[in-house]
Amino acid sequence: MRFDIITIFPELFKPFAQESLLKRARAKGVLSIETHNLRKWTKGPHRVVDDKPYGGGLGMVMKVDPIFRSVKSLKRKKRAKVILFTPRGRKFTQLQAHAWAKLDQIIFICGRYEGIDERVAKHIADECISVGDYVLMGGEVAAMAVIETVSRLIPGVIGKETFLKERKQKAGFLEYPQYTRPEVFKTWRVPQTLLSGNHKKIVEWKKKHGRLIGK
Repeated sequence: MRFDIITIFPELFKPFAQESLLKRARAKGVLSIETHNLRKWTKGPHRVVDDKPYGGGLGMVMKVDPIFRSVKSLKRKKRAKVILFTPRGRKFTQLQAHAWAKLDQIIFICGRYEGIDERVAKHIADECISVGDYVLMGGEVAAMAVIETVSRLIPGVIGKETFLKERKQKAGFLEYPQYTRPEVFKTWRVPQTLLSGNHKKIVEWKKKHGRLIGK
């Protein structure tokens, strides 16, 4: 898997990609995370990526032409998707992450300022995605969230695939409460079912108290 991030703040991703499981996965060649400064595809000495909105309004809008050139330059794989982050996009889910984990390349377009020229959404991006009902300062944090969600589903990233198979359901991903030692802390006890050793009852308990993510 190759992740390509188009942004005006590429430095934000350096510490993110150089820690923990992502660092090990990159070292093993399981995935790559490449950041690209959008200004590389601008014209003129000032490397301008934004302009005033037609029709008036506050703030600036990111231009379509450098984004078009950047995507055209970076898209190299047959099984690839171009993702634009926007609060108006479709909600990102665990089921979507499973589908994207089978791709060869994902290109993320990270906006800033007041928004991105709508022609990017209509003619360049394959999908417009939101990571929640709130507005971020830009798409970089959203890209990191999606990269982590998709990466952990790629074989070889988290180590043991059984960690994923245990929780994977047809309708999503089962997230349930978990406990560890000590058995009793203050007056707070671990549920007796989890101490019983009865595998069937433990599975039933997890389904009862868990939540299906991505349904």
